[in-house]
Amino acid sequence: MSVHELLPRLPDVATVRRISRALAVLDLIVCEDPAYRYYSFDARWSETEEAALMVDGSGDEFSIVFAPEGVFARGFAHESEMSPYGNNGELWPGLLDGVPDVLHAARDEPAFRDAEDGLLNATVAFWRTPADDRWVSGPVAPSGDDGAERLFGVLTEGPDGYLPLAEDRYEVALDLDAIRHVYALMPLTEYVVTLLNRNRKLADLKEDLAEIGYPREF
Repeated sequence: MSVHELLPRLPDVATVRRISRALAVLDLIVCEDPAYRYYSFDARWSETEEAALMVDGSGDEFSIVFAPEGVFARGFAHESEMSPYGNNGELWPGLLDGVPDVLHAARDEPAFRDAEDGLLNATVAFWRTPADDRWVSGPVAPSGDDGAERLFGVLTEGPDGYLPLAEDRYEVALDLDAIRHVYALMPLTEYVVTLLNRNRKLADLKEDLAEIGYPREF
């Protein structure tokens, strides 16, 4: 599934932000070692921005920057034939064509670029401003797997999508009702945390939860 097939399935900005925050909280609870977590969320990315991040430890990653001016997302599937590292250091044609001026700061964020040559690590990109009624991508003609489904598909599937991913990644059995609780951003309780990981205590998570921007009523 390419970016053009993904975007019609992607929910609105508020839902993508909510799910992204929930994914970070779930990984925080389930995986005790931050080096092995896939999802994170920084509610203090800048004075006006939040950012959802995914790093799988094998070379694939994504970022979604939420700003008042809109949202810019990019994903990098390192084995994709669309990778700039297999195309003489060039991004795939059309990948960033049409990015609105108001989102250029997110597009040009140094954190998502190669430290040596400044190249954006991206095989898929899309965005949305408050004036848009849908998600938008450039006029790119994907070749092979651009990573859209593998990287961002979890944002279209709800709690039932996270369950098998996490159980496979972290080799644990999880409670679906507890996952649904977090997906809804309902206030965390010791009981919900214990259902997800009996070794975790709510009090130990408060600093990380504040960084993620999870509701503080616990």
